[in-house]
Amino acid sequence: MVIKSRTGIQAMSLLHTLAVIMLIIPFSAHAAAWPESPTLNAKSWAMIDARSGQVIASHNQDMQLPPASLTKMMTLYLAFEALKQGRLSEDTRVSVSQKAWKIGGSTMFLEPRMHPTVGDLLHGIATYSGNDACIALAEHMEGNESTFAERMNAKARELGMLHSHFANATGFPTEGHFSSAGDMALLGAALWRDYPEHYKLFNERDFTYDDRTQPNRNRLLWTMSEADGIKTGHTQEAGYCLVGSAEKESTRFVAAVFGAKSDRARAQETRTLLRFGFNHFVTKRPAEREIRRKVEVFEGTEDHVWLRPASDVWVTIPKGSESSLSFRLRYDAPLKAPIRQGKKLGVIDAVIGDKSDKASIVLSFPMVAANAIEQASWISRQWDGMRLWLRRTGNDAIESVTGEPEDGSSPASDTK
Repeated sequence: MVIKSRTGIQAMSLLHTLAVIMLIIPFSAHAAAWPESPTLNAKSWAMIDARSGQVIASHNQDMQLPPASLTKMMTLYLAFEALKQGRLSEDTRVSVSQKAWKIGGSTMFLEPRMHPTVGDLLHGIATYSGNDACIALAEHMEGNESTFAERMNAKARELGMLHSHFANATGFPTEGHFSSAGDMALLGAALWRDYPEHYKLFNERDFTYDDRTQPNRNRLLWTMSEADGIKTGHTQEAGYCLVGSAEKESTRFVAAVFGAKSDRARAQETRTLLRFGFNHFVTKRPAEREIRRKVEVFEGTEDHVWLRPASDVWVTIPKGSESSLSFRLRYDAPLKAPIRQGKKLGVIDAVIGDKSDKASIVLSFPMVAANAIEQASWISRQWDGMRLWLRRTGNDAIESVTGEPEDGSSPASDTK
């Protein structure tokens, strides 16, 4: 089993000032026992931990395939974003165009005479998978579906969905409309992370509109107690698809399955992935004291700087390996002032195993300066320059790797 890199899952933090781009590095063949991932009866699949961003299991995760109604996850993402920014209100009434009325497939049975609220449409998309609701919402937000699709593609790039392109808001088959299991797992994690107040829609088992009640097609909501979403999809070309999400204690997995053989099979295969994750892995949030580091600085008004992670750190590891998890700093020495607060100065590797060659890096994340350090006076800089020269000529090379936390306490401003 190999944990693979997904720069996409960390591209989610492009939405924040201090981005964390996680680099997941494969385990060595002789590392601590690593669970073998299951084989599914589907075209492709991917499962990630929504907190750590690590890809736990995958097969053809970057294969570009028609996503069918999984597309609607992006439609909802843009709607949730607009609600959060105040550009959209759930109480606003929306017109239903002829195009929305005639779309066919899964619908809310909207008609031009109706004026549903934005809130109604959100329920209709998340629960019914309403194509008519998607078009009505896209037209309300952007004037037409084509312009809305451009917004979808821009957001996909921002989230790091490198293998997706959207041509419509519904997932109706058309040329140039595709995604991948890896991208859809990434999007599912982003929905949960960025819009928790709206994410509960995906756990809705049924919804009633215009005196008509329809059920959610996601069988996981009835067959797996930990499951709370996210979206099903099906067309003849795509087969049966499902993005399922479930949480147990501090571990949340998002599993995307493309091209299963039936409605029942997509639920079964997705459940198999999620159960595999919960049975064999656990996600931990290390204490700050385990990660922060104090490193030497030259030519500055202070001789050390504290480093801390750019954002919250979560690490997914096999159950039973918790006691062997450690964190090692890598940075380019010597560090010289001036140093601005928040500047990336190194990388921490989360390591499983001992300090021998059998240790394996499972996750790497950037470390930034916790505080600024100004440049020292000319005399102090000359003195530090002499110190550095003496070290080099004396074969006392400056270490570029620090393996253990420094003793002592970080400044009060460093505590989250």
